[in-house]
Amino acid sequence: MTIVHPIARAWITTGGTGAQNYDEFADDAEITSIIAENPHSALAVEMPHRAPESLGTSFTDALPAAVERLAEAKADGSYTPAEQVIALYRITAPGEAPAYGVFAMVETEQISTRADEPGLVIRNEDVFIEKVRERVALAEATGHLLSPVLLLQTGRGDELHAALAAATDRAGAPAATDVDQAGRTHAVWLVGPGPEQDELAALAAGGELVVADGNHRSLAAQTGGLPLFLAVVTTPDSVTIQPYNRLVSELTVPVPELLDRLRAAGAEVRAEAGPPSVPAAGGTVYLYSGGATHAVTLPPAPGASAVDNLDHALVERVVLRDALGLDPGDKRITYVGGDYPAGWLAGEVDAGRAELAILIAPVTVDDFVSVNLARQKLPRKSTWFTPKARGGLVLAQLR
Repeated sequence: MTIVHPIARAWITTGGTGAQNYDEFADDAEITSIIAENPHSALAVEMPHRAPESLGTSFTDALPAAVERLAEAKADGSYTPAEQVIALYRITAPGEAPAYGVFAMVETEQISTRADEPGLVIRNEDVFIEKVRERVALAEATGHLLSPVLLLQTGRGDELHAALAAATDRAGAPAATDVDQAGRTHAVWLVGPGPEQDELAALAAGGELVVADGNHRSLAAQTGGLPLFLAVVTTPDSVTIQPYNRLVSELTVPVPELLDRLRAAGAEVRAEAGPPSVPAAGGTVYLYSGGATHAVTLPPAPGASAVDNLDHALVERVVLRDALGLDPGDKRITYVGGDYPAGWLAGEVDAGRAELAILIAPVTVDDFVSVNLARQKLPRKSTWFTPKARGGLVLAQLR
């Protein structure tokens, strides 16, 4: 029995609704700008309180507007319905190898968050519970899932990759295409009931599936009591991990005192000439504030696991919690994904919109898979997978 199933009632974009996922932005003002330029963007439904006409209202109070926008989009032909389908998914860009995946529904009861909990879907990253509550409320209000959870197939990834490449090559014209902010083309083909659908579903479910993106969405499916959640099952050869950095809008101590506290904790701190960059490899992070860059090698905790001594974990524990007294969920901390380069982070500090940038080397795909299969927990916001599955292309109706 496969744990991957067709979408019973799907809505496929006819163009113009594709969007970055709601949690891909370092600044909420970007969401408002995108919605203003394209009211049909799925972001207008996923983040209704960020729409220009709803600014100042809470997420909960803006939910009726989200329901209305989705109904209007379906009525005006922005989406077309399909039943009992999976969707082939290919992402292409000049100079990049194609990325492949398949849109489908996955059994929520298969989500496992610890070694003694059975299940083929592994989620081992901390989350922010308020974001989970918002996703639950959105699904309940609209009766749809608009953004997929990205799952990495670790058992039969090579077979799935080859099968999806062959299937898209012979599939003809796609049912829908969309171009993202980086110039990548996202294409979708529908596969109805039959041997091909069965084969691809079996391959997609052919081994442990690790949540690569969408930890909050997967937990929302559990919290909301959904039997199935919308996913894109992809392959290790289709993804890379980019840096996931931090901005701190307001420091609790002056920078010299912060550096002294880090030295007192056992860190090696040295000044670096020029603007900051993302470290090429783990072991050292860069701090940028007041026009100055410092390379900081943080002290590992004796006897701690390899995961607890990852750079992301050390930044969370030694820099943010111990030296600055900030909880990881503090509103003064912004988690900035790899779509934003080092120069953008430095620019935010130079412009006075943040007081500190923390640049951290990315986790490798191999390390990510190994950590998850070992059922260890990664620090929150430590992996920024690219290319990301686009929201608003394939919707799953829940009722």
